[in-house]
Order: sequence, then C-alpha cells, then structure tokens
Amino acid sequence: MRSVVCGIGSALPKQVVTNADLEKRVETSDEWIVQRTGIRQRYIAGEDETTSSLATLAAQAALEQAGIKASEVDLIIVATSTADYTFPAVATMVQANLGITQGVAFDLQAVCSGFVFAVSTADKFLTSGSHTCALVIGAETFSRILDWEDRTTCVLFGDGAGAMVLQAQPVSGAANERGVLTSHLRSDGRHRAKLFVDGGPSTTQTVGHLRMEGKEVFRHAVGMVTDVIYDAFKAAGITAADLNWFVPHQANRRIIDASADKIGIAPEKVVTTVQMHGNTSAASIPLALSVAVADGRIKPGDLVMIEAMGGGFTWGSSLIRW
Repeated sequence: MRSVVCGIGSALPKQVVTNADLEKRVETSDEWIVQRTGIRQRYIAGEDETTSSLATLAAQAALEQAGIKASEVDLIIVATSTADYTFPAVATMVQANLGITQGVAFDLQAVCSGFVFAVSTADKFLTSGSHTCALVIGAETFSRILDWEDRTTCVLFGDGAGAMVLQAQPVSGAANERGVLTSHLRSDGRHRAKLFVDGGPSTTQTVGHLRMEGKEVFRHAVGMVTDVIYDAFKAAGITAADLNWFVPHQANRRIIDASADKIGIAPEKVVTTVQMHGNTSAASIPLALSVAVADGRIKPGDLVMIEAMGGGFTWGSSLIRW
C-alpha cells in the first residue's frame, strides 16, 4: 500500500496586511522586511476566523478537488501550534464541522515542521492498513501569539490553512508509482530557547508570545535540514537533479534560497510563496503546494520534496510522487 495524494486545498483569512500597513504600526519599512525575508504581505485572521474555521475550509476544498466525500475519511490529523482551545483538538472540531462520525481525529504539534510530521504520521496509519483515507491539515493563526510591539517577529508571520487528502492505494512498489515514498524526521530539544512561546497552561497559565533568536534560527535552518533531505535521496535512490519540485517551509526567502543552493536544487524547481503569505508555520507547505498545483506547476507524476524546520528544534522531509 502507498499513501497517494488525491487532493489539495487551502484557506486564507479575508484581511491582507501589507508591509506598508505594518509601517503604520511598528518601526519598520517595506524595504527592510523584503530585503531580510522576501515577505511583501500576509493574511491576518479576523475575530470571526479561527484555526478550526480555516482548517475546515481548507479540508472542504481538498475533498472537493479529490472528488471524495467527507464520509470516506477515517483519519484527520491537524498540525498546529495555535489551537482554538487548550482542548479539544482542532482536528475533532474539523471532524464535527464536516459531519464525520467515524475514524479518529487528533492534533500534532511540531511547530513549523508540523505538516511534514503529519504527512509522515498519516502515511504510517494508511500503509499499515488500519485506515484508508486521511485529511492532513496544517492550520495556524500565529497572529494571536505575536507581540505586535516586537518589530523583529511581528512582521514575519501570517495566518492560513492548507489540507491534503491522502488515500491508501495498492501499488507494486515501483518508484514511479504515485504516493509518499519516504519520510525522515528529527528533533533536538536543546535548542528550545532559540524559538519558543513564553507562555502555556502549565507555566504561566497564559497564551504567551513568540520569542525568537533570529540569527541563530537562520544558521541552524540552513545547516541542519540537509540531513533529512540527503536521507530521503539515499532511501529513494535519487539525487537533487531527479526532483521536479522542492517545496520547503516558507519562513524566509534567504533561508529557502540558501538551503536549495546548498543541496544543489535548481532555483526554477523551488516553489516560493513566502512573499504572499509570510511564515504561516505548519500551514506554509500545504499553502505552497496548493498554489503550485493550482497554477499548473505540480502535475501528476512529478517528484516533490517537502521539507521544514521548526521550534523545538524539529525538522523533517517527505518525498512524494504526486
């Protein structure tokens, strides 16, 4: 069995916030933001928009593209760091919103790496034979945990959701057959202080704000992620030249470019959407995939590498035959 991508969908808040808009709020400039990050705008959730509502809309779009009924889904995994509530899980709220009463739904927390971790987790469920059809969702409202007086972080993040439908399908095992080919995950908890939120129910009993050592995160993001990419190449018996598309976590244009260059991936094979979405954490990869599928770049049969690094630190890759 192989976990085959059947559909992709996305959802963005109604409000677009440009760099010019942020110039009115904090001491920053469009030139400063673009030069350091490549970000030109981001979407910010309104009062009536939550992580679960965006996740539900993305899931509905993915199901529609897949031509699959919600009643066929027996596994929902939502990767998020910004749940509506401490509990219940966002995934169970999506499950209820879609009218699904069977199967299992749960959240996964690996920050910006969450979607890659969720794809890998769903793949284990589907290829084991325990489940048949999964909704894998990355959804965030990071605007709710930003310190809007910290100009070094509030300009970086945005809100949104992306969803993928994965279905277990029998294959012969050939590399040219569709589905998730291999996934590789890592974490190293020693780096907590470099990227974290300074609050939580068991410590401050508050939501807290995002805190980041930007230079340290940049250094590790470029240096650490290559192991999971090379592990994927080795497992699949391929090289960077065999990839059709590289879809990394959309955190920073300079990180994306430096990582691709280090691995030897041609610039024209890199999908970049950070300029329009900002860093949407676990939602960034499915949002980028949705854009690249919609504009015709990613086509059935293409070999696609997704990769991310997030707070914790966590990092991982998945290689997918689309």
